[in-house]
Amino acid sequence: MALRSAVDFSCPVCFEIFKNPVVLSCSHSFCKDCLQTWWADKVILQCPVCKRRSSKSDPPFNLALRNLCEALLQELSLEESASAGTEALCNLHSEKLKLFCLDHQQPVCVVCRDSRTHTNHSFRPIDEAAQDNRERLRTSLKPLQDKLEHLSQVKVNWDLTADEIKAQARQTEKTIKGEFTKLQNFLQKEEEARMTALRKEEEQKSGVMKRRIEALSREIAALSETIRITEEELKTADISFLQNYNAAVERVKQRHLLEDPKLASGVLIDVSKHVGNLTFKVWIKMKDMVSYTPVILDPNTAEQNLFLSEDLRSVRCVERESQLPKNPERFDGYTTVLGSEGFNSGTHSWTVEVQNDANWAVGVIEESVRRQGDIPTGYWEIWFQNGKLQAYSPPHLDRTLSVKNPIQRIRVQLDWDRGKLSFFDLDTNTNIYTFSQTFTKKLFPFMNTTSTVQLRVLPMTVNVQLGM
Repeated sequence: MALRSAVDFSCPVCFEIFKNPVVLSCSHSFCKDCLQTWWADKVILQCPVCKRRSSKSDPPFNLALRNLCEALLQELSLEESASAGTEALCNLHSEKLKLFCLDHQQPVCVVCRDSRTHTNHSFRPIDEAAQDNRERLRTSLKPLQDKLEHLSQVKVNWDLTADEIKAQARQTEKTIKGEFTKLQNFLQKEEEARMTALRKEEEQKSGVMKRRIEALSREIAALSETIRITEEELKTADISFLQNYNAAVERVKQRHLLEDPKLASGVLIDVSKHVGNLTFKVWIKMKDMVSYTPVILDPNTAEQNLFLSEDLRSVRCVERESQLPKNPERFDGYTTVLGSEGFNSGTHSWTVEVQNDANWAVGVIEESVRRQGDIPTGYWEIWFQNGKLQAYSPPHLDRTLSVKNPIQRIRVQLDWDRGKLSFFDLDTNTNIYTFSQTFTKKLFPFMNTTSTVQLRVLPMTVNVQLGM
């Protein structure tokens, strides 16, 4: 019964009976020293068993468990004392088993030692052999314990990765909806403006036609009246007819002098103005609210403390409280983030807005460089630190540059095929520095900063050219 209890009351870290057990909020208990040792090199304080984060760095003692363990130790001590008087005996010679045969790996008595079965064998006292084997078992167990710890850390990272996937999906969905809401609002306002213009033209031209129709109706009524009166004159007696003849002729003559009404041009709705190339005209207006940025930052490569804007154009450095997953693409050791698209041919350019009260670097880096630890080579950059501007590409180049005016906008121009990487001060249109290098691998734009001041990739002006 005591042996089973010993297993039930064993610490999951040291596998011994609890000493000063403490209990975590997840209800798992550990020796206080074992837990503190386990947490010593951990960033996140987690339960060694279930990996749930602990809210306390100094968890409370499990007094009930401590009392049970103390009672169990007393019971085991009594059992050991009782068993000391009834030591195990050799099955062959009924002697006490005081020796351990190293060749057969079994306990033996002194008679066995002198028998033919154990001729030229090596022996150790039982307590020494037990101690040696315990040490060997502990040694062989250590790699498994290390592997368990490693796998536990891997699981922690994978749990973070799963959480980050969900967080990214929610944030991306929010961004997509926001962008489409802007477009929908623009299109709705544009539709309302065009419908207003159509109704205004309809109202204006309908009013003109209404007035003209009313005038024409009056003229028809007057002409009808003239015809009626003249027809009545024709029916009168000869004397009366001759007496009113001249007046009737003049009345008819006046009506003949009136010009025929004509429909003026442009009275209909100018349909072509309203619907001709409608989507193109809307798109032309829309380009004032949309922009194109040649480099979009990849959040999956950003070092833990880099924060990217929702549009993935800006980056700044702020110490992060929560952990991000350690995915293979992410930099660890440099506060760096890559562009989402790499180049292995052609000419490419982009502009970065910088600040001279911050530390920053912009340039290109090979896709194959290591993402964790030092990066000994494989990148080319303009680096601003502590008021000093440098052209840097280890291990061959580290050159201090002199500029007359503080740089605010840097144009990076990459000609991969010709092996040219140039940096220009866009405000003065002067070349800051040009690297000449034969490129053989895919290059990614990168930005690096240790400042809370944002580095921003500037959008390009969108031009529309029509051609046949």
